[in-house]
Amino acid sequence: MLKWAIVFLVIAIIAAVLGFGGIAGTATTIAQVLFVIFLILFIVSFFMSRRGPRP
Repeated sequence: MLKWAIVFLVIAIIAAVLGFGGIAGTATTIAQVLFVIFLILFIVSFFMSRRGPRP
C-alpha cells in the first residue's frame, strides 16, 4: 500500500509540474489517504505481533 501512495505522489508531482492542477490535487488526496491507511494498518499489525501468539 505504501508503494501505491508513493506512485500517486509521483503522479501528483509530475501533474503539478506540467500544470494539471485538478489531476495533481486528486492524486495528492489519494496518496494522503493511502498513506494514512498504511500507517493505521502498520501500527495495528505492530502491536498485534508484540502480543505474541495466542495458545
